[in-house]
Amino acid sequence: MANFPERLIKGYKEFTSSALINEREKYKELAEKGQKPTVLIIACCDSRAAPETIFSAGPGELFVVRNVANLVPPYAPDGNHHSTSAAIEFAVKGLGVKDIVVMGHGRCGGIQAALSNDGTKLDDGDFIGKWMSMLAPVAEQVAATDQVMTPAERQNALERVSIRRSVQNLRNFPYINQMEKDGAVNLHGAWFDISTAELWVMNGETGDFSRAEN
Repeated sequence: MANFPERLIKGYKEFTSSALINEREKYKELAEKGQKPTVLIIACCDSRAAPETIFSAGPGELFVVRNVANLVPPYAPDGNHHSTSAAIEFAVKGLGVKDIVVMGHGRCGGIQAALSNDGTKLDDGDFIGKWMSMLAPVAEQVAATDQVMTPAERQNALERVSIRRSVQNLRNFPYINQMEKDGAVNLHGAWFDISTAELWVMNGETGDFSRAEN
């Protein structure tokens, strides 16, 4: 274990000497009976916006899917690899979650990249560029407001617009569309402001965001 990150070893030791003491029986129960989370959260990979931390969730309470910019791709059963769609399918059809939350956050690097669209690639594969191209149409519309909105305002706007777009994409999954109509599953949007730790929740009818009460 010489090359294993020391920070992780230290964190594990803290876990076993504190949190695990109170959760040991819970882990045993989860191992024996399996997980039964009722909420699926589709969040960003950003290390500053961890759903388990934000919602004070214990083991087995949330089924979390994280990707760059918390995007839900269009429904595309085309034989290619679709990790986010696979996780959604498992959460809904396999685990029977009742609520799906698309949670974005402030100062998202993926959203910033979608807005700048400067052609910069981190690697020849350009996986991030291809992934974020899903937002290209709306990103172009938001970017065109540069005469009336500041860069920070445009980013904030696209972060929230992308959440609405992902919720719409969820409704393109046939089984989710039908389950929502039947009242078997509920779709939600949320946005977390890293700088203030405020949670904003999307109104399902209007698409507007309002601050959640503490």
